[in-house]
Amino acid sequence: MSDTQPLYDLAPVLELMLLGLLIALGPLAWVWVRNRRSSPMRRLQALTVLTLFLTFDLVLFGAFTRLTDSGLGCPDWPGCYGNASPMGARAEISAAQEAMPTGPVTHGKAWVEMIHRYLATGVGVLIIVLTVSSWVQHRRAQRGVAEAPPLSPWWPTVTLVWVCLQGAFGALTVTMKLFPAIVTLHLIGGLVLLALLCVQAVRHTHAAQGRLPTVISPALRRGLAWTGLLLALQVVLGGWVSTNYAVLACTTFPTCQGSWWPAMDFAQGFQVWRKLGMLQDGSHISFAGLTAIHYVHRLMAYVVLAALAWLAWRLHRSGALRAQTRWLAGLSVLQLATGLSNVILDWPLVAAVLHTGGAAALVVVLTWALVASRAAVPVSREFSASPGASRVSA
Repeated sequence: MSDTQPLYDLAPVLELMLLGLLIALGPLAWVWVRNRRSSPMRRLQALTVLTLFLTFDLVLFGAFTRLTDSGLGCPDWPGCYGNASPMGARAEISAAQEAMPTGPVTHGKAWVEMIHRYLATGVGVLIIVLTVSSWVQHRRAQRGVAEAPPLSPWWPTVTLVWVCLQGAFGALTVTMKLFPAIVTLHLIGGLVLLALLCVQAVRHTHAAQGRLPTVISPALRRGLAWTGLLLALQVVLGGWVSTNYAVLACTTFPTCQGSWWPAMDFAQGFQVWRKLGMLQDGSHISFAGLTAIHYVHRLMAYVVLAALAWLAWRLHRSGALRAQTRWLAGLSVLQLATGLSNVILDWPLVAAVLHTGGAAALVVVLTWALVASRAAVPVSREFSASPGASRVSA
C-alpha cells in the first residue's frame, strides 16, 4: 500500500497548520497569563525562553522517533496517507502492518511520527510569533514609544527561515527513505535551531535582569570557541553513527572487537551521498565500513571529553560562569555514561535518547557561555582608548 502512496500529499496541510496553531496556543496562553502585568519586552523574553525549552523537547522526541524506527511510520508527507492523523489512515496502516508486522509502517510508529510533526508545527508557530513580536517591538522603539529590543529582529527572522529549512529536511527524511546524509543534516539543523534560540534567550534574559556579559580572559574565551567547534564536529560524527545504525559495530570498551585498531574501511564508512545500508555502486556497506564510522566517533569522543574537562577546570579556577561550569561538568559525565551504556548494554533506548539529549544540552550550554561572556580588553588598549590618554602621553 505504501508503494503506491504519493510521497507528497498536500491535502491535509490546512488541518495540520490549524493543529499546530492549537498546540502553540497553550504555551502562548501560559506566557500571557504568567506575564499579563509585565511589559511587552518581558513577555517576549518569557516566550523566547519557553520556545527554546520546547525546541529542546522536540529534538529529544525527534531522537526517540529515529531510535524507535518510526521515521517512516507514515510513508508520505506532511500527513499520513493523505490524512491529518493516523486515525484517518487506519485501513492503509493495517494493510502495511499485516504485510510487514515489524514495520516500517505500524499503528504505533505512525502515531510517533505524526506526533513529532505536530510538535514541530507548533514550535514553528511559536517562532512565527517571536518574529512578528520582535519586529513590532523594533518598530515601536524606532517611534520612541517602547523599549528597544536587546538584539536585532533579524535574529528571530533568520530563526524562522531556519525552521522552514528544517521542515524541508524533515520532508526529505521521509521521502528519501531515511537517506543518512539527509537525516544527519536534519539532526544538525535541530541543534543549530537550539543555538539560535539560545542566543536570543540569553540576550533577552540579560536585558531583563540588567546584566552585562561576564568578562573572562581572551584565552578562556578562545577555549570556549574551540571547544564549541570540537563539539560541533563530534555531533556530526554522532549523527552519522546513529543514522547509519553503526552503534553496535563495537560492543566492547575500551577495545573494539577485541582490538585497539579493528579492521576498518574509511572509504566506505564516510561515503556520504548514498542510501541507507548501501554504497553508491548499489552494493551493501561492509561491517568494516560501519566499524570505521563507530570508531572515529569514539576516538573523537576522547578529544571532546578532554576539552570539556579542561574547559570546566579553567572556568572553575577563574570563578566565572559558575552555572555553565556545573552544567558542562555534569553533562560531560552524562555523555560518558550514556555513550558507554549504548556500547555495553546493546543500545538501550533510554540511554540512546539521553545521549542525543546530552549533546543538545552541551550545544545550548556552550552557546549560553559564549553569549554570556566577553573577552577582557588588555589594559594597554583600555588606556590608549581613554579620552585623556593622548594628553598624558604628550
